[in-house]
Amino acid sequence: MNASPGPPENEFHINSSLGPPATIPPPTMRRRSLLLLVIFRLLRSAASAMIAVALPYLVLRKLHYGSLMLGAIYMVGLASTALLGLVVGHLSDRWSRKGTLIVTGIMVPLSALLVYARPDLPILFLASLIGGFAATGSLIGGGVGGAAQPAQTAVIADLTTLSNRTLYYAVLAFLSGVAGSGGSLLVRYFSIHNVFLVAAGLSALGLPALVFMVIPARPASPPRTPDAHKASRKNIRKFGITGMLNGFSQGLITPFLIPFFVLVYGLHKSQMATYTSLATMLGAVSLLAAPILEKHLGFVRSIAFTRALGTVLLVIMAVWHNLDLALIIYVITPALRIAALPAQQTAITSRVHSDDVGRALAVNQVARVSASSGAILCTGYLFDLAAVEVPFFIYAAVMTANIILYFKFFSGQEPSPAVSTDTSETPSMPAADN
Repeated sequence: MNASPGPPENEFHINSSLGPPATIPPPTMRRRSLLLLVIFRLLRSAASAMIAVALPYLVLRKLHYGSLMLGAIYMVGLASTALLGLVVGHLSDRWSRKGTLIVTGIMVPLSALLVYARPDLPILFLASLIGGFAATGSLIGGGVGGAAQPAQTAVIADLTTLSNRTLYYAVLAFLSGVAGSGGSLLVRYFSIHNVFLVAAGLSALGLPALVFMVIPARPASPPRTPDAHKASRKNIRKFGITGMLNGFSQGLITPFLIPFFVLVYGLHKSQMATYTSLATMLGAVSLLAAPILEKHLGFVRSIAFTRALGTVLLVIMAVWHNLDLALIIYVITPALRIAALPAQQTAITSRVHSDDVGRALAVNQVARVSASSGAILCTGYLFDLAAVEVPFFIYAAVMTANIILYFKFFSGQEPSPAVSTDTSETPSMPAADN
């Protein structure tokens, strides 16, 4: 019996199923998929920013709990993000990038709706468990809804090449930051209660875009020799260690920057929303510098320079209680912390075997958010004792150790030659078809 003839090689049929397409999509389809991912990320980032600003006011001002309780809610969100992030990383490698994104995309609108329907303490813990309510993330991911980040990063890697991947990560994170800035400003115009309803609606609007994404089937990986397998796993462990220290330092400070201004300076919600929007916007713009930093300083020195400068400024903010200076530092330091992160993502995806990309990203995130949970409880306890300066000093010590390890682990190390998504095609940034 003769097999039925297949479609001509130059044909491409849109496949909206969860699995990869049978053929590699042409550049126009890749651009369209990137554009659909941008739509999803913009709406989700705006919703996540609204939740991140509103949650401290709901817990501290509306429900009248202390910083320790807020820290416990964040810790639950981080633990959930850690566990789900590991599962998401494996699913994105073994099952479907697209299907995994859709499943994780449902979690943020569901959790926000729960808080809107019943804003009490048990529901806040449940919502944090589902949606990963954590303020340790950046514009790259890892905060509210951060469990989706390994799959998103792997999808971008599938749709780009090694030579332009840092640029894509930077531009997409920049656009997400702009959306997050807008979301922070939106908080000014709604009650704390209604913020969660709006956030649920915005994040749900982005889900249909994922259905129509087409992700290329990954080409067969070169055979993995024992040495390549060992080197890949070794790099995963190294990124796990640096991720753990990075996460611990984030957990000490990042979730408590807004509570710091609420407790120390008594800033109103509308004022804090404005400054958070400015900080988010500046952070988004700083991401565009990532390709330049990577080119002139390299991955390791980019991380060291930006984070060391940010650490010095945070220590100054802690010891010198001047509102104007503190607000300037608050606006500047997120940009310094995340400016080199696109280069870090490229480093992770280029230093492990192609079959390990999703898991490498997941291990890094799991290490980061797991360490954050303990740090959050530490700072919550210290804030309740009015020892607001101590977490900043601990942060400086941990960040110094982390920078030293970056030099020890990665200085002079070359990317892996086996990267599944480094194809010869070079897709363009999402744009209208000619």
